Amino acid sequence: MTRTGGADARWPHGPVPIDTGTAQLVVARDHPWVTLLVNGAPSSFVDLDDPQHVEFEYLEQMAAVIATLPPGPLRVVHLGGAACTLARAVHAARPGSRQVAVEVDARLVELVRTWFDLPRPPALRLRTTDAATWLASARPGLADVVVRDVFAGDRVPADLVTVGAAQAVARALAPGGLYLANCVDWPPLAQARAEAATLATVFAHVAVVAETGVLRGRRYGNVVLVACDTSLEQMATSRPLRQGVVPARVLLDDAVRHFAGAAAPITR
Repeated sequence: MTRTGGADARWPHGPVPIDTGTAQLVVARDHPWVTLLVNGAPSSFVDLDDPQHVEFEYLEQMAAVIATLPPGPLRVVHLGGAACTLARAVHAARPGSRQVAVEVDARLVELVRTWFDLPRPPALRLRTTDAATWLASARPGLADVVVRDVFAGDRVPADLVTVGAAQAVARALAPGGLYLANCVDWPPLAQARAEAATLATVFAHVAVVAETGVLRGRRYGNVVLVACDTSLEQMATSRPLRQGVVPARVLLDDAVRHFAGAAAPITR
């Protein structure tokens, strides 16, 4: 059903309590768009008519990276669920995909199931647990893609940025699988550089994707880290990445090592 904007009767007015704070829906007046705020910060975007419209630049970049994989259904694990923006996009782009979204906030999971028509199991399963806990017990080779988009405040939880966490992701990935991690950082991008160095100790190939101004240290923003045990060269020619609404710059292998510089891998 096509919508032109306006609130759904299921949606609350103003913030509502969740386990980790508050959630609020901001509804566009003239478009079928809804933004989920968690503790006042934009967490997810939902286009009720077009699941592949993900709005946030870093999610557009992640979707473009996933699009470089061979055609067909995928097994995708999303560490960090919220309103499942990227999961909805994958579901629309690759019918038959099987996805899991891991979200620590049980009340938020209940609410987004009520507020939005999310894909049903087995297409999308929602798991209420801590992301690091889930990773520790994940079956080897269960996923073609693992996406990390988890934040505690404005930082990724410390137990998800270590060499140990990268090793856990590598075990969960099937051969040729991709790991995509969202890192929000400030100039001079010390966290992103350390995470790039960390991933390089575990994976054969690492890429860094971000808007040019962010990579040059001009402003705060999202840096998408991509890791794989097979070549990432296909990203170098990805038109959606380089010619998107906000064109991204892609660093591969040697350029990533230069980007990481003297940053030490994160061990604890």
